[in-house]
Amino acid sequence: MRAYRIIKTPLDTEKTNAQKEGFNQVSFEVDPSANRVEIKRAVEKIFKVNVKSVRTMNRKGKVKRTGRILGKRKDSKKAVVTLAPGQRISFFDGV
Repeated sequence: MRAYRIIKTPLDTEKTNAQKEGFNQVSFEVDPSANRVEIKRAVEKIFKVNVKSVRTMNRKGKVKRTGRILGKRKDSKKAVVTLAPGQRISFFDGV
């Protein structure tokens, strides 16, 4: 059950689609406290694929202003997972 807490949501943008087609990489928003090993195990367990490498990055939330009120978007962590050759995650094929 821990694996489903680590992987929050897949990221689907133009850049991630290019990475998926060109480099066999998929991107996820993950739990900020998760490390690379935990992310690798979670992706392998959930999607039943072999993971070659995991790169992570912390994204700071932007400060936004509405009139006099100053607010901040939440911080998040992004993981770019490189799959082994011949491996695919079918979840992204229909997206």
